[in-house]
Amino acid sequence: TLPPGISLDLGGESAQAEEIIGSFLRTLGLSLGCIFIVLYALFRSLRDTAVVIAALPLCTVGAMLGLLVTQADFGMVSLLGIIFLLGLTNKNAILIVDCAKQLRASGLSRREAILQAAPIRLRPILMTTSATVLGMLPLAIGFGAGSELRIPMAIAIMGGMITSTLLSLLVVPVVYDGLAE
Repeated sequence: TLPPGISLDLGGESAQAEEIIGSFLRTLGLSLGCIFIVLYALFRSLRDTAVVIAALPLCTVGAMLGLLVTQADFGMVSLLGIIFLLGLTNKNAILIVDCAKQLRASGLSRREAILQAAPIRLRPILMTTSATVLGMLPLAIGFGAGSELRIPMAIAIMGGMITSTLLSLLVVPVVYDGLAE
């Protein structure tokens, strides 16, 4: 407890961390806003947009676990990796929802469509996930000049891609079944 008239002002690394988090939150908000606008323009449905957006938090779980397991630094570079992950996680959910919409248009029920959509889109999802993870592997290992800076971003992207892929194959169908008309 500070006496009246005395205030606490953070400086040094604490002030820098506060500035980084503030900048990240603004960028994250702008990213989510852009994602929402594009998804709504694509699907013209708030439900389908909500299903895809529900998959976005799944990437942060793996990114944080990857950074924790490898003891990599958590900073602005790894936060940029998480923003990068939003687009990739989005892609997996879009593939599943779009396929389910096409199957429903062909006459299948909501549940039948979503149960068929995830297996149909499994191969393209796994191919893009493995390409991304393997593409980030040289960065995560630390090849090249200045690799120390890029290692946390690569680890965050790899961990986030793996978990978001596995979880989105489970979560997106469940949310779609619960929210779709």
